[in-house]
Amino acid sequence: MKIDGFELRRVSMPLRSPFRTSFGVESERDVLLIRVVTPDADGWGECVAMSQPLYSSEYVDGAADVVRRFLIPRLLAAGELDPQQVAAVLEPVKGHRMAKAALELAVLDVWLRERGESLGAYLGAVRDRVPAGVSVGIMDTVPELLDVVRDFVGQGYVRVKLKIAPGWDVEPVRAVRERFGDDLLLQVDANAAYTLADATTLARLDAFDLLLIEQPLAEDDLRQHAELAKLLRTPVCLDESIESAKDAADAIALGACRIVNIKPGRVGGYLEARRIHDLCQAHGVAVWCGGMLETGLGRAANIALAALPGFSLPGDTSASDRYYAEDITEPFLLDADGCVAVPAGPGLGVEPVPDILAARTTSTEWRPAPNK
Repeated sequence: MKIDGFELRRVSMPLRSPFRTSFGVESERDVLLIRVVTPDADGWGECVAMSQPLYSSEYVDGAADVVRRFLIPRLLAAGELDPQQVAAVLEPVKGHRMAKAALELAVLDVWLRERGESLGAYLGAVRDRVPAGVSVGIMDTVPELLDVVRDFVGQGYVRVKLKIAPGWDVEPVRAVRERFGDDLLLQVDANAAYTLADATTLARLDAFDLLLIEQPLAEDDLRQHAELAKLLRTPVCLDESIESAKDAADAIALGACRIVNIKPGRVGGYLEARRIHDLCQAHGVAVWCGGMLETGLGRAANIALAALPGFSLPGDTSASDRYYAEDITEPFLLDADGCVAVPAGPGLGVEPVPDILAARTTSTEWRPAPNK
């Protein structure tokens, strides 16, 4: 596949309401989109890096810089390219998984569009719709939290994830469980906010029959996660700790987790995400697809991934209006069963709406192939 060039496009996406976690508050997403152009089609990728290096070491300005200066030149110098080669071509550049994932997705999208094949079919999807979970940020008060959860349950979401942090954990979880009953699928996400010294507090969450507790401890400490897992009945799920299939294998071998949250941007792309899925499935470890407040482009890819057979738990595959009053693609909608449809068209199966994309764009930059 010959590539004519790449476009870097920044878009500003105001959130419907501020989203608060243990590492900060987001009110607006500054999103880096990558468009790759071939003689026959265009493809899109989305970089999930945030504005500041708080969730991970990556941030959107840094991602744009490494894409522009180091990653795109390598891909253009490679000549004809297919998606399976992207990771190897970019491997000499250390780290920057989110930036690499965006480029790989763009190449994968255009390659599949040229062949008329959907991303879901290519990855091995076995479902045409997936159950949708919703993530609820930290609130100022428990009554406010209960109102927000009530609204999401009323909309039909089949699973609720509560963000927690020291001082905002046992009581809000207790209140949600008591208000909505044992039938609500409920889990919590700490975003690495605790230490092993907090094990007693975290063990109090066992009383609420949670699906899992996500990333309670630091991302670089699998050993302490393994120690914590011995002290809890609630399954430990790893997120930030898993950046590759190797990390997942190490975590499983150490007993550091019983569940893995797969975020394709965090692990370097959808092909590595599929490897992690296959590894976990072979070891009887449940997986689910996490979200990073993606636009409809990244959301489409996540939903396709979540349709693979090993994704046995509902993911953060919310409808578009969970975060955005207006998405840059046609919106994903929640059906009567609390599911979202897996796109069936070629590639991602969705495209930006030109007028909306233009209105949200803050900058563009074209990086042509040599002699173009």
